[in-house]
Amino acid sequence: MKNFIMAAIAGVLVLTLQNCYGQSSADHGKPAAKAPEYSHTETAPVKKSNDDWQKVLSPEVYRVARLKGTERPFTSEYEHSKEIGTFYCAVCGNPLFKSDAKYESGCGWPSFFEPISKKSIVEAADNSLGMHRIEVMCGRCKSHLGHVFDDGPPPTGLRYCINGVVLDFEKAKTAEKKFNSKKKAESGS
Repeated sequence: MKNFIMAAIAGVLVLTLQNCYGQSSADHGKPAAKAPEYSHTETAPVKKSNDDWQKVLSPEVYRVARLKGTERPFTSEYEHSKEIGTFYCAVCGNPLFKSDAKYESGCGWPSFFEPISKKSIVEAADNSLGMHRIEVMCGRCKSHLGHVFDDGPPPTGLRYCINGVVLDFEKAKTAEKKFNSKKKAESGS
């Protein structure tokens, strides 16, 4: 019986490590093609099958976002980023977090203490891998983003631990320039 318990524990550990560390870094640094539904302003829900998502997402984004995978800790370009701007869902472009809600948690993934709005994310119980956690998904396309824990800083006490591979980031100045250019084009000046 003792050997069975040890084998079961070892199996769970192997599955956990495989899930956490099974990512390939081949896709890092390459701009990924965006799905036709990708928009920073559209709010309509995106309903698409995983087969359809697999056709338009990079393998790594698909694995994390649609198969509820986890990127390796300490590998995200956003983990230590101090840039000012907005983090978006890499799958559909939904605004998720402002940079002023980001903080250094030391957990190995980008961490935030609150989302942009209550509608930008959805939460669900996650009892996989023998643990009880709260999964965080994009409020628009329901892609897996990460998990939320109650060990964060004030004012919320929450830590949204998010896979960086499912985030896009736009610097505040870049967004302002795009907005001003669009406004100028619309006014005909």
